[in-house]
Amino acid sequence: MFLKLRASLRYFSEVVPFRLIPALITTAVLASLLLMPCPAGLDPKAWALVAIFLTTIVAIILKVMPIGVMAMMAIVIVALSQVTSPSSKGAMADALSSFSSPLIWLIVVAILISRGLKKTGLGSRIGLMFIALLGKRTIGIGYGLTICELVLAPFTPSNTARGGGIVHPIMKSIATAFKSDPADGTQGKVGTYLALVNYHANPITSAMFLTATAPNPLVVEFVAKASNQTFHLSWTTWALCMVLPGLVCLLVMPLVIYLLSPPLLKATPDAVDYARDELKRMGPLTAKEKVMLGTFGLLLVLWANLPALLFGPSLTLDPTVVAFIGLFVLIITGTLDWDDVLSEKSAWDTLIWFGALVMLAEQLNKLGVIAWGAAAMNDAIVASGMGWMAAGTVLLLAFVFSHYLFASTTAHISAMMLAFLVVGAQLLPGAYLVPFLLMMTAGSSIMMTLTHYATGTSPIIFGSGYVTMATWWRVGFVMCVLELVIFAVIGGAWWKLLGYW
Repeated sequence: MFLKLRASLRYFSEVVPFRLIPALITTAVLASLLLMPCPAGLDPKAWALVAIFLTTIVAIILKVMPIGVMAMMAIVIVALSQVTSPSSKGAMADALSSFSSPLIWLIVVAILISRGLKKTGLGSRIGLMFIALLGKRTIGIGYGLTICELVLAPFTPSNTARGGGIVHPIMKSIATAFKSDPADGTQGKVGTYLALVNYHANPITSAMFLTATAPNPLVVEFVAKASNQTFHLSWTTWALCMVLPGLVCLLVMPLVIYLLSPPLLKATPDAVDYARDELKRMGPLTAKEKVMLGTFGLLLVLWANLPALLFGPSLTLDPTVVAFIGLFVLIITGTLDWDDVLSEKSAWDTLIWFGALVMLAEQLNKLGVIAWGAAAMNDAIVASGMGWMAAGTVLLLAFVFSHYLFASTTAHISAMMLAFLVVGAQLLPGAYLVPFLLMMTAGSSIMMTLTHYATGTSPIIFGSGYVTMATWWRVGFVMCVLELVIFAVIGGAWWKLLGYW
């Protein structure tokens, strides 16, 4: 009997894809949260959903099972527990609701399009061109990617399209040219560093221009409401206020990441000659490379909304529609085939795990958890009797770091930002309201740095395998704090010079 039990346990440990100790810890976290009394003002089902969400995050951090499996577990638990709906059918519909989200499909299609860069060889060509220009040191390539992100930001209202669909394939091609590939365990040569720079340039540029990411116009609306229409952020005002602190962040970011996650290959003295020789060997652009290049040009023009700017708003296209157009062009021209689409595992893996996290965040908002938390924050600040500067700081930090609970910047801003801005407007002296509003505006993009599910760009870059979750979260926290300090100090002085306080 003992031998049969032992054999069964051995078989179980070999076949079932989870780690026992982390699984036990995660189960204990779930049980503890469910046994805690439901906080006052919160529905018991809403608290149960909080427990499911936090347990899912803990399971992902502890790597109980692959992230896609953990996401599927969350979907099953939400459907079975019926915390979002009184019926099993309704709960299942809620659990799967996010898979119709245009944002999630934008991410998936951007990953599929990026496959064309590798298949056609255009990605390698672009990577070699960057190496030829800036390739004497790895940090120089990092600055090259940062400049590319900055140039695209004012004209690309989807940060996912920009960072994940345009810059990331270039970054992967550069890493591949240096033989830095997660599949070979060589991602640390240059790939990890370049992937982190690729990502962290994205939130900074999103903070610098009103047209750099989708939820920014919503921020403009909330700022106007919180200030009783006394302060409006036009495109020019936004850019003027954010340009100096943003440029400082872009200047120091590649250096700081170089210290936090240094590449193994720092100096590449022969890289420039190697790149030039490879470019000569590749010869002129092939037909498929031209199609790929033309498709990227089409995507950039449509993502930048140029037809609408030139001919009227009736020609405005949703970024996800644009992405599907690009993918369809690549398929019907034979640049990609249907087998390429089916075999891109990272795209379908991202669809599952990111979709589940977006669903949980949306349901937390739907059940009133986010509004409850914001109201509790307001009451706590008032009851504490803290000064206005401390109150403004607490509001900013609470808003930014609550993004650990969100898998969508738009959802986070929609759910919480106006409430926090209104509380700040009530607690801060009028003379200091504008710098608070500007810090909250910057924070609405800076908070994207924190996690691998923070915004649409992050799962694309994280899914490429160059950065571990521990490194992502560690670097993300440091960069978030550093960028907030830069905007507070450099930005505060700049806004004073501009006469905003």
